[in-house]
Amino acid sequence: MREQLNMSQKLKIHFLGAAGTVTGSKYLVDTGDRKLLIDCGMFQGIKKLRLLNWNYPPVKVSEIDVILLTHGHADHTAFLPKLVNMGFNGHIRGTRPTLDIASIILRDSAKIQEEEAERANRGGYSKHETAEPLYNMIDAENAISRFKPIEEGEWIDLYPDIKVRFQYNGHILGSSFIELEVRGEVIVFSGDIGRKKDLLLRAPKKPNKADYLLVESTYGDKVHEDLNLEEELSKVIHHTYNKNGTLIIPSFAVERAQTLMYLLWQLREKGKIPMMPMIMDSPMGNNVLSVFKEHKSWHKMSADDCRKMSHSFTIVQDFRETLNIMDDKKPKIVIAGSGMVTGGRVLNYLTEYIEDPSTTVMLAGYQAEGTRGRQLLEGASEVKIYGKYYNINAEIFNLTALSAHADQSELLDWLSELESAPKKVFIVHGEPHSADAFRVKLKDTYGWECVLPELYEMYELNSKES
Repeated sequence: MREQLNMSQKLKIHFLGAAGTVTGSKYLVDTGDRKLLIDCGMFQGIKKLRLLNWNYPPVKVSEIDVILLTHGHADHTAFLPKLVNMGFNGHIRGTRPTLDIASIILRDSAKIQEEEAERANRGGYSKHETAEPLYNMIDAENAISRFKPIEEGEWIDLYPDIKVRFQYNGHILGSSFIELEVRGEVIVFSGDIGRKKDLLLRAPKKPNKADYLLVESTYGDKVHEDLNLEEELSKVIHHTYNKNGTLIIPSFAVERAQTLMYLLWQLREKGKIPMMPMIMDSPMGNNVLSVFKEHKSWHKMSADDCRKMSHSFTIVQDFRETLNIMDDKKPKIVIAGSGMVTGGRVLNYLTEYIEDPSTTVMLAGYQAEGTRGRQLLEGASEVKIYGKYYNINAEIFNLTALSAHADQSELLDWLSELESAPKKVFIVHGEPHSADAFRVKLKDTYGWECVLPELYEMYELNSKES
């Protein structure tokens, strides 16, 4: 009877995030008798989006059977503790490194939110009588307890008539695109697609079949500059050193911090940069470095290189070390979280250094709308940190060539091995202009009709058997 029900039910996709925006990835697949959530990200960026994190989603959370994660980044995982708190009680599936990274992200996110609520209450700058964290460490541990790893590259039967495969896509350690087969229909979720020539990761695999496709468009309107990374980074370092200044690099703790460490270590080994202290001040970045060491088959770095690279840096363990480093005004290079300057240790460095003209701040990744990183990128004259405004006298550089997201040409190439045109393409995970530019490019290149779903829209898919 259940099998007959499956064959007659319509497939539906409910866009609960990363629709019309680049953040908060959540896609609910409703097969009629099963509900599967792909990714469970937190909204970041402008206040209008951040406030959505406090809303109960327009679905019954307790009815979600399973959550499948493309990768560990916060905009794909950091809503998990809240969803569990709301009543989700199923398994959370992802590759082993993805779940390891997600564990680090969730614990860090809970800690930051608890600390920010405490700081707001102590400083009296919350608009609420008492500031509360979105979730706490107990909620994070409850979510982590539901993690169940899945092997990359193998089809797994989830339920009768529903199977799934996670395929390497080179964005960060453990990241994958997800192929979900429901009653013979294949739905592909791109996740975030990596670069073809990444320093640490292999090239992404490509899908060969997709009846329905959800594809990211973070850089759907751009082609990354073809720059020599070593040369560009060396120029910025020499420029800062000649000013007797400090180079501060806000960095994503996952992948970007390790890539930057590798680049800087290589430059030092080749004698291309001055002998100045190199500091990695990100507890989460240090934890992710341990994940690299554990999952050697997922990246290109040898164990010996990883060890030598780590030894070339001062890796900060304690916040007292941060304070001592901040007090020392000699030239140095500091990698600190977070990548979009939304929180983390980099804020402490900026309060101390951003008003000093000898300081250089180098942005090394995508800066979402509404973040401090975007403000710096767009030439703001001041920035608000911990309730106080600081004049931006530091020089700001943007090294776009370090992006871990495929650009427009790489996205097109990733789709080049599909055996036939998808019935429908949903362009997601991009700001409106980027998503629309990619829609036009897909139409011109492959002739595909594409949809730009809006937040909370639901689409019914045609089933072969219906």
